[in-house]
Amino acid sequence: MKIRELTLFTNSLELEKEFYSNLLGFNITKQSANSFSLNIGWSKLTFLKSHEVYKYHYCFLIPTNKLEEALIWMEHRTTVLDIESGRKTQRFETWNAESFYFFDASGNIAEFIVRHDLNNQTNKPFSIDDVICVNEIGLPTTSIKDTSTFLDKELGSYFWKGDTLNFGTNGTQEGLFLLPNYKTRGKWFPTNLRVEPSPFKAVIECNRVLYDFEFLNEDIIIKKK
Repeated sequence: MKIRELTLFTNSLELEKEFYSNLLGFNITKQSANSFSLNIGWSKLTFLKSHEVYKYHYCFLIPTNKLEEALIWMEHRTTVLDIESGRKTQRFETWNAESFYFFDASGNIAEFIVRHDLNNQTNKPFSIDDVICVNEIGLPTTSIKDTSTFLDKELGSYFWKGDTLNFGTNGTQEGLFLLPNYKTRGKWFPTNLRVEPSPFKAVIECNRVLYDFEFLNEDIIIKKK
C-alpha cells in the first residue's frame, strides 16, 4: 500500500506553509488562498484552510541508514520531541523500525521513521529530498477489528501489526493506516495530543489500483479512481 496523496485541514495555513516550505525546505507545487500542496517523494501532501481545529498524527519515511543524520538536520530547524530523559529516538522492536517526532505549525504530531526491512539506503548526506513518502496517517476508530475488516474488503489492504483492542495497523511498510481505539488509547505517543477522529482525504494505491479515500464524521468512503 502507498499513500499517494494526503489532504489535511488546518486553521494555520500560512504558518504551515512557512513551516514546510521555508523551514524544512519542501517545494510548494501548487497554492491558492485556501490551500497549498507539496511533493514528498511518491506522495503529495496538501493542507486545506479550515475554521475548525483538527489534529492529526502522520509520518514520513526516510532511508533506513539516515535516522541520526536526519535527527541532527531536524534539530537545526525545529524542536525534536524528548521521549524520555533526553532520548530523542524510539525503537519499535516488532516493527524493526526507529523514529523521532516533532510538531508541525498546526500542532499536529509528525514523525520521521526508518524501516529496516526496506532496502532504501543512500550514501549521500541527508537532505529534504531524501524523504521517500508520506508513510502513515492516523485513522482513529472505536473498533479496530471492524475498521481493518472494512479496509480489507474495500481496498484489499490487510491488518499488519498491533492488536484489535487498543492500537492496530493496516497496510504495508510502504504505507500504513494507524488504528488507535480512541476510547481506550487517549493520546498519541509520545505527547499529550488527544487521539481524535479528524477528517482527511487521501488517494491510496493498493495492489496497483488507485482509490479515493475520505474519512469524515468517523465514516470511511472509498471509491476506485
